[in-house]
Amino acid sequence: MITIKKITYLLVGIILLSSCSKDYLSTKPSSSTATSTIFETTKNAALAINGINALMTTQLLGTQGFNGEGTIKLYYGIYPGNNTSINLPGWASIINGTFRENVSSIYLYYPWYYYYMLIGNANAIITNIDNATGPDSEKQFIKAQALTFRAYSYFMLSQIYCNRWKDSNNGASAGLVLRTDTSTDEMPLSTLKETYERVYKDLDDAIALYAQSGKSRNNNYDPDKNVAYAIYARAAITRADYAKASAMAVNAREGYPLMSNNDYKSGFNTPNNEWIWSSYGAADETLYYYSYFAYMAYNGNGSAVRSTPKCITKELFNKIPNGDIRKSLFLDPTGYTYTTSTGQAASTSALAAKARLMFPDIYPTATIYAYMQFKVSATDLPGVGNLNHFRSSEMYLIEAEAKYFLNDVTGAQDALIALNKNSGRNPVYTCTATGTNLLEEIKLYRSIELWGEGFDWFDLKRWGDNVTRTSTANGGSFIPSLAINAGPSEGNNWTWKIPLRETDYNSALQ
Repeated sequence: MITIKKITYLLVGIILLSSCSKDYLSTKPSSSTATSTIFETTKNAALAINGINALMTTQLLGTQGFNGEGTIKLYYGIYPGNNTSINLPGWASIINGTFRENVSSIYLYYPWYYYYMLIGNANAIITNIDNATGPDSEKQFIKAQALTFRAYSYFMLSQIYCNRWKDSNNGASAGLVLRTDTSTDEMPLSTLKETYERVYKDLDDAIALYAQSGKSRNNNYDPDKNVAYAIYARAAITRADYAKASAMAVNAREGYPLMSNNDYKSGFNTPNNEWIWSSYGAADETLYYYSYFAYMAYNGNGSAVRSTPKCITKELFNKIPNGDIRKSLFLDPTGYTYTTSTGQAASTSALAAKARLMFPDIYPTATIYAYMQFKVSATDLPGVGNLNHFRSSEMYLIEAEAKYFLNDVTGAQDALIALNKNSGRNPVYTCTATGTNLLEEIKLYRSIELWGEGFDWFDLKRWGDNVTRTSTANGGSFIPSLAINAGPSEGNNWTWKIPLRETDYNSALQ
């Protein structure tokens, strides 16, 4: 049984034993390397940071379907939400969120295991880096990166295993087990307020250390100051700390202008000037048929996309204005024939021919569906690509939402105009909405802009909005087993319970 106690000892240098890329993890400690050797020098410690980077796209728990951050995006962010339809009745338990109270389920356990693995490795670095041989600037930068990883992991855990802030009695509800060193003693849960205080402190400390170090990163997959600001912005908006969210969002996007329309249509698989943080992916660092791209990319050759491509819902598609480039990234079936009960188009149909004409890199044996997505593509087969985690677009949306709640209507409108009009994504966009209509506009453009990137369910939870899926029989996008309506007070208030594998070990949680 793997618990936090064991996870904290899984040092990155021990976990990651092989790598092929010249640029990524080309050198690493062997499985017999002792902790003292891993942290003997700052050069070795930097390899441990690379190891945490790689854990974010590594097969875990001996199950091919669990692969770092991509699994979190798909299983916990995209599938349980409102905006993606997929003809997978056998996945109803995941898509409908029925595992949240099943404390023995591996699906309930996976995020706990994954993020505490990142935390355990970050703690080892934070604890040992000061004694490493090397320049102080390198120690400061490496510690800042480890603090950034820890803050991100605790924040992500809080979204899954803790109540939404608005239901937390100002943070008095249960939080997480907050380990900040390599000890393995049994520990009770913190409060949610204490969890956020830890996230904030780690980010404050990281930002200060990044500045003191005077160093900058070499690769988009490495955490840096902008990544810390971006995590801060996302955490603050989730905590309803609107002034902090707005300020941090502005800081996070500094130096990361919105991408061009050409870049927007290039597949979301390679870092560009808008990408603040991502995970590395290449043919020699592939998860084969089990990566995010193997499940999502329209041109992949895995059965997950050949048989059941991911589709935007008809309801959301119809809300995207004509002339907005984001609408062109989904297959519009207007005027074409397809099976309305599933969305599938016959292989010889005019709709299938249209799709292949528009995107000739669709795999030859892939099935075509109405509203299938062309936003995400793979750079290589079966499903290779760099996985984005933060973009400047999200920061504009966080700023807009924060300013709305700060009663800065003009500021919220300006943030939406910057994202949608000034970027060229919709040159005729304007925003005059006020009151609750402005909030709905912000929510709409989060759904449009961030579609397929792992936000849908997390947004619904923090807002306290319903999952509302209309069946194909009633003119919607969902097959019967997935056409549910669920309120945020259901299923343990959309809060995943602590896994049995943890409570069995840690009696302080019982």
